[in-house]
Amino acid sequence: MTIKVGDRLPAGTLQEFYEVEKNGCAVGPNPVKMEDLTRGKKVVIFALPGAFTPTCSAKHVPSYVANYDKLKAKGVDEIVCISVNDAFVMDAWGKGSNAGGKVRMLADGNGDFTRAVGLGLDASGFGMGQRSQRYAMILRDGRVEKLLVEPGPGLAASSADSVLSHL
Repeated sequence: MTIKVGDRLPAGTLQEFYEVEKNGCAVGPNPVKMEDLTRGKKVVIFALPGAFTPTCSAKHVPSYVANYDKLKAKGVDEIVCISVNDAFVMDAWGKGSNAGGKVRMLADGNGDFTRAVGLGLDASGFGMGQRSQRYAMILRDGRVEKLLVEPGPGLAASSADSVLSHL
């Protein structure tokens, strides 16, 4: 069942790579509990099929990096990118996208979170296996205020510009 407006985000743990030990977290992949990440905050999550893929790298992530200040001005506390990739890949992709300090790149390596929100995508036909649909969510204190799922290929509904128009 797909998550919908008004639903609470399901419990789940993603991974974030740290290059430097901080806040009690070791160097390397560290768990990020979604309930802790979203508690008491306004969070924008956007998800996409895969790191370094054409639309994701050329348009989707850059749209959030470029609109960071506008999103923050609208009261967004955290901007999070999720993909069914491992934390090492997400870290490298974040560096390549200049996302550091703006967009948190979280790995859903096994696709558990993606399945829990009901937004999986079978990309086996492209040799990519099970991935995430392209979508964005606006959350307030862990509850979905807006869900913007792309109806097909391309980027419109889940872009940073679209999210800004809904804040």
